[in-house]
Amino acid sequence: MAALLVAAGSVFASALDDEIAALKTEVSAHSRNVYELEQKVLHPVDTRLAVFLTLTSPDGLDLDSVELFVDGTPVSAHHYSLRENGSLEQGGIQQLFTGNLASGSHELKAIITARAANDRFVRRESSHRFQKRPGALRLQMALEAKAPDFEPRVSFVEWK
Repeated sequence: MAALLVAAGSVFASALDDEIAALKTEVSAHSRNVYELEQKVLHPVDTRLAVFLTLTSPDGLDLDSVELFVDGTPVSAHHYSLRENGSLEQGGIQQLFTGNLASGSHELKAIITARAANDRFVRRESSHRFQKRPGALRLQMALEAKAPDFEPRVSFVEWK
């Protein structure tokens, strides 16, 4: 009799485990759908602006921080760890900002603080005026500091 109860209990537990696994799969699918919808609502393609950071002379600067402003409004600030600096020095690309922006003329301002290779601390402001058109706009902010002066230079490139 006890063996029959144990067998029935294990069949019931197995059915319950299968139902829980199916529910987990369903919840995961719903979560993915909600995330995709959220991205479409928060960052519609027609108004999207994304700004990326790269180092073109990896041995010239150790970044401390980068602040971004769009039309005078702060949109992003980031302080760098040794690991993040290492990734950028190895050719990594960091997404600094993703947001929505109406079509028209705009200004992007970046404030960079870093230590140059000649052990000087530097703080530079750089501005870039651009025209936002319908559709996604991706801007690359490239930092460069070459010998012998290691003066940081910032350039902006629109990615197609």
